[in-house]
Amino acid sequence: MTSPSDNPPLAHGFLPERLPAPRLSGAWTGLDALAHAAAAAPCREDARLLVEQACRSAELTVLRQRVARLSEHRARAATMRLAVIVAACGWTGLDPASPMSRRAVNEQFRTLWSSLAHRSDHPQFVALPTLSLLNWAPLRKPGRAMPVDQLARTESLVPIVRWSAGDQPLSRLDRLMLATVRLEAHGVWLFRLAETLAGRSAGDRSVSVALRRMTRIQHALHGQLRSSTVKLSLAPATGQQCAVLTSLAEQEALEPPVLLASDAVLGMGGRMGVGSRYQLRRHLPAQHRAWLSTLDRRSAAVRTLAHRRGPDADAYRDAQESLVALRCAYAELVRTAARPAAKGRPGTTRPMIRTAQRHRVALGGAA
Repeated sequence: MTSPSDNPPLAHGFLPERLPAPRLSGAWTGLDALAHAAAAAPCREDARLLVEQACRSAELTVLRQRVARLSEHRARAATMRLAVIVAACGWTGLDPASPMSRRAVNEQFRTLWSSLAHRSDHPQFVALPTLSLLNWAPLRKPGRAMPVDQLARTESLVPIVRWSAGDQPLSRLDRLMLATVRLEAHGVWLFRLAETLAGRSAGDRSVSVALRRMTRIQHALHGQLRSSTVKLSLAPATGQQCAVLTSLAEQEALEPPVLLASDAVLGMGGRMGVGSRYQLRRHLPAQHRAWLSTLDRRSAAVRTLAHRRGPDADAYRDAQESLVALRCAYAELVRTAARPAAKGRPGTTRPMIRTAQRHRVALGGAA
């Protein structure tokens, strides 16, 4: 049976294997410039106008013909730029292959979108992982070669495509995305513990040790998110950025991959509905979805601790509770980022909060 650890890219969690491309070259520089302009646009109508202007120049048609020539690294970079443009234009709920998208989106742009989605086998890529995990760079070039997760943990980070104007401080949305990168980088240890637990029986002596380590790491990540929330609250925000977050939340496209990995091992008092898991994971690349599905299957024995008693079962429930707290801390981070535009209206993070509430109910039933 294939083990999650057989997939080398996950040595760095769901971070890319190498640093994201800081710029596109050749004919793709136009897409780079369009992404920067759309992200800094004051509203989605202005962002859509920028797309219309680019389509009139026919440069997007040229790019569509060159998608197949992109290296994997450059294809990921182009995908991120396109995801930024789609989010800025308010098209996050659209599938580029659907009839509705043909009516809402310029045909040249839609065709490029569809081609990049097909190239990466990643049709729902307009989500937080794409917007965050492929949109960062170290502030300074490190003096020595470092693994990408270590670099993201230790170096000062800046966004490649900013959601704020270049002469302005980083916005709340910029800081939210960078905090997500940090969460993923520090959460690499959770991926390694998940691989340790996969395939183990509930009576294995190593299970309780790994579960207690998982709880400690999740508590540390919780503290990291609380600190990020305080810093983020001091940053500026705009209505456009809050609209982007609202749109992503409506699509349930905010869950950080590292939390999905913890949930694949722990469950929440039992197996979640297939639809719920699919909804939360559909925006991940195919190889990552496959890895999580393998983890689901191979962690089934560990999840039987939900219905047992004793020290191992207590360690399992402690790990579950720390994951619920971590998800709530992340929801608070997103809520803080969205607060200015969400005043007097339903909270932007309601889908994530509903998920956390469902998990709490499940935990109570398991106890």
